[in-house]
Amino acid sequence: MTLDIELDKPGEPHWLSKSALAPRAQARHVGDAIRFQPVPQRQEFGRRRAEALGLRAVGCRVIWLEVIWPSRAQAMRANFPMIKRQLRDYQLDDCVAVTLPNGDPVLDEEFRGCGDLEAAREADLLLNLQYATPAELLRQFRRTALVDIDPGLLQVWHAKGAVSFAPHDRYFSIGETVGRPDALFPDCGVRWHYTPPPVFLPEWPVVPAAADAPYTAVAHWWLGTMEWGGVTFSNDKRTSFLEVLDLPAQSPAKLELALCLGEDEAEERELWKRHGWSVRHSWDVTSSAAAYRAYIHGSRGEFSCAKPSCMRLQNAWISDRTLCYLASGRPAIVQHTGPSRILPDAAGLFRFHTMQDAAAALAAVEADYDRHCRLARALAEEYFDAKKVMKSLLERALA
Repeated sequence: MTLDIELDKPGEPHWLSKSALAPRAQARHVGDAIRFQPVPQRQEFGRRRAEALGLRAVGCRVIWLEVIWPSRAQAMRANFPMIKRQLRDYQLDDCVAVTLPNGDPVLDEEFRGCGDLEAAREADLLLNLQYATPAELLRQFRRTALVDIDPGLLQVWHAKGAVSFAPHDRYFSIGETVGRPDALFPDCGVRWHYTPPPVFLPEWPVVPAAADAPYTAVAHWWLGTMEWGGVTFSNDKRTSFLEVLDLPAQSPAKLELALCLGEDEAEERELWKRHGWSVRHSWDVTSSAAAYRAYIHGSRGEFSCAKPSCMRLQNAWISDRTLCYLASGRPAIVQHTGPSRILPDAAGLFRFHTMQDAAAALAAVEADYDRHCRLARALAEEYFDAKKVMKSLLERALA
C-alpha cells in the first residue's frame, strides 16, 4: 500500500478540512494484489482501511492505489468486486485507482471506472506498504515513505537476500525495536522511525460484554519455518499456541479459536476441542467488516499468541486484531513480544511468557473486569488512535 499527500495549491477550490499538518492534503494508498486473498477481513485489509480513515479524519483526500502485477492480474480481477464492496461501507470505493508496476494504465474491463496513476502522481507523499514496489514507479512521486509491517522479519529477509526494497525518502516500522542499537536483527542500512499500528476508533465503539462470552482469537495457523542465526524453527502460530494447549484446564474462562482449517484437518480441530477449546472457521467471523466487528463485540476479550519469530526477535509487535479488541473496551491477553515503551504488561493489555502467566492474567482480568475494559479503551485512545497516528506519521514523513 502507498499513500500520497498533496498540499494546498493556489486556485483550487477549498474542499477539504484543515489540519495541523497542512491546510489541505491529498492522500493515496497503494496496495498489493498479492495480499488480497478470499478472506475480506485479512489484517492487511483492515490495516489499510484504518490508515485511510485516519488520513481522511485529519483532512486528507485518500486515493487507494492498487498495483496490478501481470502475473497476479487474474486473482486481482476476481477479488476486485469484493474489495470495492468492502470499501463502499466507508465511502472509500470511489477513491480506488489502479496502475501497472511501471506506471502504465490498466486497461482491463474489470477495472473500468477506477482512477489511474495520473490521479495520484501529483501528491506530496506516497506511503508504501508493499516492499516490491518498483523504483521506476516510486520515482514518479515527489516524496515516498516505506512502512514496515513485518518488524524484524523484513530486516531478516533483507539480510538474507529474500526481500529487497527500492530507496524511499523515509522509513517507518510498527516494531518498537527496529533500528535501535539493541535490536536482535540488522537495520537494512536505513534509519527507521517508529509508528504505532493504527485503529480507527469510530469503527470500534465500546459495547457491554456478556459475562459468559468466550475469550477469542482469529489466527492464521500455518506459516512455515524460518532460519536465523544458524537456527531453523517453526514460525507457525500453532507452535506458540501449543505452549498453552492445556490452558482451559488451568482457567475457568471460556477460550475459542477462529481458524482457517481445511476439511481435511478435522484431526487438528479435534485436538484443540479435546483440550477444552472451542474451534470455529475464521470465514464465519471475517466474511464482512460487520461480521468481524460483531465477533469481537461478542467476545469477553482476546486471548492470543504471536508467531515464534516475534519472541525470538523481540520486536515488541502488537497485532492489528488486538487493537480492535482494545478499542472495543475488551481486555487482551497476548504473548510477550519484547520490551516496550508503551505496552503495559498488566493493565487492560496483559502480556504473558508462560501458560501459568496466561492463567494468572485471565484471573486478574476477571477479578476486576470493568476496570480493565476501561484501561483497554484508554490504551487504544492514547497510542493507537488512527487520527493521531497518521497525523504524526505525515508530519515526520514530510519534514
